Amino acid sequence: MNPEVVWQFLTTQGLELALKVLGALATWVAGRWLIGQLTRLIHLTLLRGHMEPTLAQYLTSISKGLLHALLVVLILDIFGISTTSLAALLAGAGLALGAAWGGLLSHFAAGLFLQVLRPYRVGDHVNLAGITGRVRELGLFNTQLISTDHVLTLVGNNKVFSEVIRNYSALPARRVDCQLRLAHGVDADEAIARIRAALATVPHVCSTPPPEIGIAEFSPEGPVLNVRPFTHTDHYWQVYYDTHRVEARCDKFAARAAIS
Repeated sequence: MNPEVVWQFLTTQGLELALKVLGALATWVAGRWLIGQLTRLIHLTLLRGHMEPTLAQYLTSISKGLLHALLVVLILDIFGISTTSLAALLAGAGLALGAAWGGLLSHFAAGLFLQVLRPYRVGDHVNLAGITGRVRELGLFNTQLISTDHVLTLVGNNKVFSEVIRNYSALPARRVDCQLRLAHGVDADEAIARIRAALATVPHVCSTPPPEIGIAEFSPEGPVLNVRPFTHTDHYWQVYYDTHRVEARCDKFAARAAIS
C-alpha cells in the first residue's frame, strides 16, 4: 500500500470520518440515555392513568422499539447514508409480514381490545368459545384457561372476542339449579318450607337473593320442584352437592308422607 495514498486519505477524509464516528458514538450514548428516561416516563404515565400493567408494558416496549429505530436512522444520517431506500425496504417488509401473519395480527388486535375493555380478569371463572374454566393468563395473542377437568387450554383472542363471553365471577352470586320430584299426596307447601329451612343451614348459600323454590311442573309421578339457591361461583359445586343432599333428606320425608 502506498504510504502517500494513506497519508492523503488520513489528512483529507480521516479527520472527517473520525468526527463522524465520535458523533455517532455520542449520539448513541445520549440517545440510549434519553430513550431510557422517556420510556420510564411513558410507563409511569400509563400506570398512573390506571391502565392495565400488561398493556402498559407492551405499549412501553413498542415506544422503546420505535425510539431505537429513530436513533439508528439519525446515526445513519450522520454517516451520510440515505434512509429513504431503507424506509421503503422496511415498509415493504412490514406489508409482507402483515400479509403473512394476518391471523396472528387479528389475535393481537383482539388482545388489545380485551386488555382495554377487560370483560374478564385473571382468576375469573368464565366460558370462552365453549370452554369453561378459570382464567390463568390474559395474553396479547391468547387467553390461558384451566378448564374444569384441570387441563391447560389456550383460546385465541380473536375467537374469544368474536363469540359469546360468559363471566361467572362478574356478579357476587350465581344460581344453582336443582330439581326435586315429589310423590302424589305430599303437601308441596310443607316440602318447600322444609327445603328452605334446610338450605339456610348449608354453608355459602346467599340470603340475598334468597333461594328460589317453586313447583316447576306436574308429572305423572308427582309435582316437580325447582330448587335454586344462590352462591358465589367459587362455592358453586359445594352448594350444588349440598343442595342435592338436602333434597335427598326431603325426598325421604316426602316418601314417608306419601305412605302415611
